[in-house]
Amino acid sequence: MTEIRAVLTGLDLLTPTDGGAGDEFDSPTERAVRAFQQSRGLSVDGRVGAETWRALDQARWRLGARTLYHAVPEPLTGEDVRTLQERLLEMGYDVGRADAVYGVRTSRAVAQFQREVGLKPDGSCGPYTMGALRRLGRKVVGGRPQWLRESDAIRQAGPNLVGRTVVIDPGHGGTDPGQVVPDGPLRWTEADLAHDLASRLEGRLAASGVRVQLTRGPAPRTCLPDADRAELANSLGADVFISLHTDGHANPAAEGVATYHYGTDNGVTSATGERLAGLVQREIVARTGLRDCRTHAKTWDLLRLTRMPAVRVEVGYLTSAADRDRLVDPRFRDRVADAIVAAVQRLYLPVERDVPTGSLDVTELRAVVTAGTVVD
Repeated sequence: MTEIRAVLTGLDLLTPTDGGAGDEFDSPTERAVRAFQQSRGLSVDGRVGAETWRALDQARWRLGARTLYHAVPEPLTGEDVRTLQERLLEMGYDVGRADAVYGVRTSRAVAQFQREVGLKPDGSCGPYTMGALRRLGRKVVGGRPQWLRESDAIRQAGPNLVGRTVVIDPGHGGTDPGQVVPDGPLRWTEADLAHDLASRLEGRLAASGVRVQLTRGPAPRTCLPDADRAELANSLGADVFISLHTDGHANPAAEGVATYHYGTDNGVTSATGERLAGLVQREIVARTGLRDCRTHAKTWDLLRLTRMPAVRVEVGYLTSAADRDRLVDPRFRDRVADAIVAAVQRLYLPVERDVPTGSLDVTELRAVVTAGTVVD
């Protein structure tokens, strides 16, 4: 607890006079944790779980406080790494996603910068490299460099779904059922609903020529950590990652659908992930009538560590009677699956060939593939 307070105090979220002593987790500390979670795009629950603790541990580092380099097998992580990545992105260097991990792409981007300013291109960021970074401003104008880079990659990939790889992640599983339907003749859990919805989505995407991989089966023994789910998608070279969940709240009036993509509090985001989230959100709202709870940027490990467009969809609230009645209806889950397929297809359509929300007939995609032709 002392270490948690020290980090929060260093971030100016807690003053030395706030909070108790010893192991007491008091109200000022909880408020500071909530403020930290909000600022970092984490789930705001006021508790220091594994993900919040990792973020706190990383937040203690400020850029320039230590030399950064590509370490193997455990890469350096921290807020200083994220700050460096964001700075390089502003200057037009390709570090991939600003994920706070000093990996190969970050090291190569640093080496490229060092070559251009006359420093030894060793890929590490020490005092001389930091001095050069402070002296130079933005190199790229006319748009966000990462947005332009990712958008161009999508454009060059073409509009076809045939042959693409999509990883579908049914949330929870194993000993973690997620939200549980509190009443009714059937005891549905979030884990069960997520897997059923994933299976329906898998069938539709496969019928459209997509290679589909689920992160778990219907009854796994354990619940995979989010970092492992992300690593599975990365190892498969997935083109798209979709995580499926339902939500819950103490207030039974809370209802609707929300979609999340990777993004930080200062505007750094996964460009294609943000676009996919918007498409998924609008398609589900249009096809199901669920309340629109909009899209949101988060830094959850599941979204931060994946190297492809990734979204997490919270499809309704099991704690809402209205949403629950919809979710336990198989026909409703079919409509949700159709909506997500339509969103994935629209992600790859060029702007001039895009279609209005809710108008794409996904059965036509399946019919074309079944006939043995390629969607153009």
